[in-house]
Amino acid sequence: MQDAPILIIGRNAKTGWRVDRRLQALGHMTRAVSRSTTPTFDWQAPHTWREAMAGTRAAYVTFHPDLAIPSAEQTIREFVTLAAELGLEHLVLLSGRGEDGARRAERVLEQSGLDWNIVRASWFMQNFSESFMLDGILKGELMLPAGDIAEPFIDVDDLADVAVAVLTRPELRNRVFELSGPRAMTFAQCATAISGVTGYPVRYTRVPVERFLDALRAQGADQPLLWLMHELFTKVLDGRNSQPTSGVVEALGRPATDFDDYLSKVVASGTWQRQSARASA
Repeated sequence: MQDAPILIIGRNAKTGWRVDRRLQALGHMTRAVSRSTTPTFDWQAPHTWREAMAGTRAAYVTFHPDLAIPSAEQTIREFVTLAAELGLEHLVLLSGRGEDGARRAERVLEQSGLDWNIVRASWFMQNFSESFMLDGILKGELMLPAGDIAEPFIDVDDLADVAVAVLTRPELRNRVFELSGPRAMTFAQCATAISGVTGYPVRYTRVPVERFLDALRAQGADQPLLWLMHELFTKVLDGRNSQPTSGVVEALGRPATDFDDYLSKVVASGTWQRQSARASA
């Protein structure tokens, strides 16, 4: 099975494409799948799973929209059963810190009889540059239903490095790696730090959770995503995850990336440069 590919579920996700690129650079065969690939993999369509999984030896698993949703545990149970039937040897599951639903899904993997790893992550730094917060930053006002709770945001590049390590180093198997950045920051502090490198002010405004969800609805967000955002901002973001962890050091032998270093990377990429500035450059 060593010549069989490693399955990447979530080819276009923030972590999926990074893990795929790193594995290929190391000489590993991969099969990165999503709803738009051939073969297709769709969590909501279990009949697509078998063809996507057949002939692979291990998998990096990202669940959409999030393991916290109530249906995730049973879906992961069905996936793990099929993985065992098809002969996959090792499953690496991306999970979220402090999510009760995610913990139930994790237990399914831990009790599967397969080799496993849990990569349990804090909020992503890249949510400010590759996700739902980017538009607000470019407009100069980040509006979220979060108060003064600090979060030790994790750089997704660190997460991808850890995922590749556990997929390729057998001595790391059957362990949970809880990942965070080296320091906790509030969303307001993050906005201030972003203001300091963009050349324009970014103001943080706390809004009621229903107003935030209404804005997401107006943008076309589906019900699972709305449920998830409500869960994260009303329950998970309560301080339970504010303490930084040592997971990156444990897996990689180096410190986690600091938020300031993440800022430097994004500035160099031009992601936060406004269109008018780009046009005149």
